[in-house]
Amino acid sequence: MNIPNKITLARILLIPIFIILMSVPFNWGLLDIGEAELSIAHLLGALLFIIAAATDWVDGFYARKYNLITNLGKFLDPLADKLLVSAALILLVELGLAPAWVVILIISREFAVTGLRLVAAGDGLVLAASKLGKIKTVTQIVATAALLLHNFPFSFIGFPFATMMLYIALFFTVLSGYDYFVKNWHVMKEAN
Repeated sequence: MNIPNKITLARILLIPIFIILMSVPFNWGLLDIGEAELSIAHLLGALLFIIAAATDWVDGFYARKYNLITNLGKFLDPLADKLLVSAALILLVELGLAPAWVVILIISREFAVTGLRLVAAGDGLVLAASKLGKIKTVTQIVATAALLLHNFPFSFIGFPFATMMLYIALFFTVLSGYDYFVKNWHVMKEAN
């Protein structure tokens, strides 16, 4: 297993630790962050999410720079991203920080695109991520991180940055999903 794949695997292994920090009611104290409070456990969970999300860029950069792109990496990398973001979004619903309908739409899009990729892979085709898909990923990570941080530092001035970013992420999620299916519908037609 090469270094980029080890980094991706480490991202997957960080997910249970992230889930524990965000869901177990640790009594480590609260930080006053303006209009809200943020528990130390949630702060650590948010920082772990940000670090895990950043490893996506690191493993991709390293794999491209040193020509270490493998089929295992092509499989693990998007899986790790979807597991991390889905876990975080579901926890945000449980914590009352994100509306369930938004999270359902985002996760449904991820399942739909993954399904299309699986159908294409069955025909020996690899469907590359589009620019819209990359924008979608960045906006999802920024929105999720901001929500995990309870809108810090914007909570001091009352600006709803985290909520705004969530709806921007939803927009790009739906738009990129639509674009992905329009551009690759031939895969579904050929599968019949």
